[in-house]
Amino acid sequence: MRINKNIRAKGNQRGFSLVEVLIALIIMSVGMLGIAGLYVQSMQAGRTSLFRHHAVTLAGDVADRIRANPTAGAAYTGAGIDFGCVAAGVDCNEVEMASSDILLWSQQANESLPNGTVVVAYDNATVPPSYTIAVGWDEPGEQLNYTIVIPVIGL
Repeated sequence: MRINKNIRAKGNQRGFSLVEVLIALIIMSVGMLGIAGLYVQSMQAGRTSLFRHHAVTLAGDVADRIRANPTAGAAYTGAGIDFGCVAAGVDCNEVEMASSDILLWSQQANESLPNGTVVVAYDNATVPPSYTIAVGWDEPGEQLNYTIVIPVIGL
C-alpha cells in the first residue's frame, strides 16, 4: 500500500481561512471610516477658518474707513445708501460717505460670508468715542460673530 504524499495533516494547513479574511476586512473598514471622518472634519475646519479670515478682514476694513472719516459719528449706525461717493466720484459730506461705506460693507459681507451681516454701534459716552463693529455669519448649527471695539479721535 502506497501512502499519498500530497495528503497533509489538518494541523499543517497553509493560507487564510474565510473568517480571518472577514476580520481583516472589518478592521480595515473601521480604519477607512476613521480616515474619512478626519477628512470631513478637516474640510469643515478649513471652511470655518476661511470665513473667520473674511470676517476679520471685513472688520478691519470697517475700522479703517471709520478712522478715515472720524467726524461722521453716529452716521455709521444707520442704513446704507449709495450716494456715488466712490464709484461716481461725487464729493460727499461725512454722513453721505458713512452711508456709502455701510452699503459697501453689507454687500461685501453678503458676498464673502453665508448670511453675513455687519453691525456698527457708536458710543459717545466714552472719551474718546468708540465704535463696536460686529461681523456675523452662519455656520452649520450655529451663528458666529467677530466683534472689535475701536476708539476714534475726531478732528
